Amino acid sequence: MKPIHHRASRGLSRFIVLIEARMLGLAMTMLLIAALFSSSVHAQSVASSKVAADLRDAISASITPRSSWTRDVAGTRYVKALVVSNSSDSDLTELRAQVLAAGGSVYYRYMSVTALSVLLPAARVDDIAARADVQSISPNRLTARTASALEMATGATSVRTTSGSGYAGLDGSGVGIAILDSGIAWNHLNLRDAEMKKSRVARAVDFQRVGDATASGVKDWTPGIDVSASLYAGGDGDKTMSTFEKKIAADRSDRADLYGHGSHVAGVAAGRGAYQAQDATGIAPNATLFDVKVLDSGGYGQLSDVLAGIDWVIYHAKEYGIRVMNLSLAADSTESYLTDPLCRAVRSATAAGITVVVAAGNYGQASNGAERYGTISAPGNDPTVITVGAVNTHGTPQRSDDSVNFFSSRGPTRGSTIDANGQRRVDNLLKPDLVAPGNKVVSVLASDKTGAIDAWSYLPANYPVLSAPFGGTAQPKLEQLMNLSGTSIAAPVVSGTVALMLQANPGLTPPLIKAMLQYSAQPLAGANLLQQGAGLLNVDGAVRLASIVRTDLASAIRAGSIAAGDSMLAPGKSLPIAMSVINGASVSWSRIVFAGGSHLLSGAALFTQYQPIYDPRLVWVRTSAQRLALSYWPAASGEAPDLWMRSITAGPVASQRFVGAGVVWATSLAGSSSLRGGTGAFTPAATLASWLASGSGVVLSEGIVLSEGIVLSEGIVLSEGIVLSEGIVLSEGIVLSEGVVLSEGIVLSEISIVGEP
Repeated sequence: MKPIHHRASRGLSRFIVLIEARMLGLAMTMLLIAALFSSSVHAQSVASSKVAADLRDAISASITPRSSWTRDVAGTRYVKALVVSNSSDSDLTELRAQVLAAGGSVYYRYMSVTALSVLLPAARVDDIAARADVQSISPNRLTARTASALEMATGATSVRTTSGSGYAGLDGSGVGIAILDSGIAWNHLNLRDAEMKKSRVARAVDFQRVGDATASGVKDWTPGIDVSASLYAGGDGDKTMSTFEKKIAADRSDRADLYGHGSHVAGVAAGRGAYQAQDATGIAPNATLFDVKVLDSGGYGQLSDVLAGIDWVIYHAKEYGIRVMNLSLAADSTESYLTDPLCRAVRSATAAGITVVVAAGNYGQASNGAERYGTISAPGNDPTVITVGAVNTHGTPQRSDDSVNFFSSRGPTRGSTIDANGQRRVDNLLKPDLVAPGNKVVSVLASDKTGAIDAWSYLPANYPVLSAPFGGTAQPKLEQLMNLSGTSIAAPVVSGTVALMLQANPGLTPPLIKAMLQYSAQPLAGANLLQQGAGLLNVDGAVRLASIVRTDLASAIRAGSIAAGDSMLAPGKSLPIAMSVINGASVSWSRIVFAGGSHLLSGAALFTQYQPIYDPRLVWVRTSAQRLALSYWPAASGEAPDLWMRSITAGPVASQRFVGAGVVWATSLAGSSSLRGGTGAFTPAATLASWLASGSGVVLSEGIVLSEGIVLSEGIVLSEGIVLSEGIVLSEGIVLSEGVVLSEGIVLSEISIVGEP
């Protein structure tokens, strides 16, 4: 008889094995659940990192915030947002479909940036962000205005003469400047042609509400619609495009500028004022102007409006000869230039060959009078644009008493991203690029097309002090003037200068123009790189540099027929002496050029030999680079090729030569940054300029090369860039303490009504 315990033991063993198996299954199940949970958490984290901080706050707030881009509709919180994609489908078909499926609407599909303007339930934002083809989601933030003696102060008199009401020499003829602002009073005498008859405002379009459904005739804040397909859908003969163009056309309107800012900006860039007792001539008095209205009667607009305006400029640039775009406005953004929609759009405009000039912002001084670094506004924080700070000329044509305005925003840029580890990475790029007159600058006062006193725009009507120095309401109709201050007024000074440079040499590219403006700028005594960039605008020097370069350079770059180190000089030309004479005084050039976001270059080779950084499609920042690809609609019969832009996309660059041999590496001269010691980013520009003039700096024997996406050759270590210390700056490039970050919400880069003394 077999013992019972043996059978019991075998049964117990089977029971234990069964339990173990079940336990193992449970464990595996738990591991699977944990893995799925971890994956879900990771996915949520990734999605969350794509959503801008201010949008994230609005989504999670217990009460719907009061803003232009949030609203409760039938008990559901909705947000208006810009969804930026990396999809290879320029039509974004699947993404648009999911927005609709999520209970949202699609208002606009952009060309300058692969993005959509959308309406979304706040609770579904993360669902869209979780898509692999979505790079970032930003709220549709408000934008705002950043609110002759000018010819003499800038050196413009060196490139032309004035005779009666006419000009001889460079005056911007043949160059189009797009002014994205509050409108342009097209019938003002200062904005007419040489015979004072025809307006030089060639086109006017109004994008004030184009980013919203109302522009397409449907009710705003209504979910379940997609009107983006009815916008730009094809070339010149496309019916839907023609319909859209009719909706935005605003040519010869009775009151084109209800706020008065855009008209003043246009006059600074291209006004003709030699006929007046108070000469209010701008920098390029015969340039053609394009009024792209994106701000309302209070000086505000939506980000979607500005993006749509940039699209329009890019699309029509070749048709109308638009070579310059002025953005005297800013949006509050804590985003990196990599993801900020406005930054991405201006990068696309640059890649398309349009030189983009942007106001730095007016946040250089706190309410208690303390200086504030890290206050550059978007899109001035983008490395491809020319970011302009403001100088006070103190009412004299002499440059020796000029000083950087207290209000002018200081660098570095403070946009940031969240990396895969949840760490905040700050851009910290060197800005501004240079400074220009921006204090009590006289220019056009906007009224209606008759110049009626009772139709004055908001600014002069509400602040009589602006027009009082020129006669106030007693001024002749259509000749009225006023003064304004701000970096928004300094920016068009540079835009007008760019027009002169392009008139002198139409073959220049946007990055080459920026380098020439910086290299020829005059460093002001006592101001560092973060306050004044390379220095004060020098029209004479910039035009002289423009005139030595071959006029087919831009086409050679597009065709790929020029390589690093090849001669850029036009036949018989040579690099001029780095000195100008302005109003009888000698002005030394800075010889400083910003490159790669946080590096300093110099040397004759920058302008005698081709440098690949002058390709406007290449964006180099520290250890990485992007190349933008341009796509055009097929040409119609008898039409020039590559006329109508279809899309602009960006991709990484694995290897790339940025500059060739012979360029002077000047970053090491600045050293590590110390505010107290005046070194690094705080180095006085005049001091650095004097070192470069004496031959200091390292001449690169092989140039600078990006290899395999991560390595800079020639032994250049990024930590040798500009690194701030003393508790102010903590990591590579330029890093400021967290205490000086642009506040969330609306950034008003305001004009100054009176200006500084």
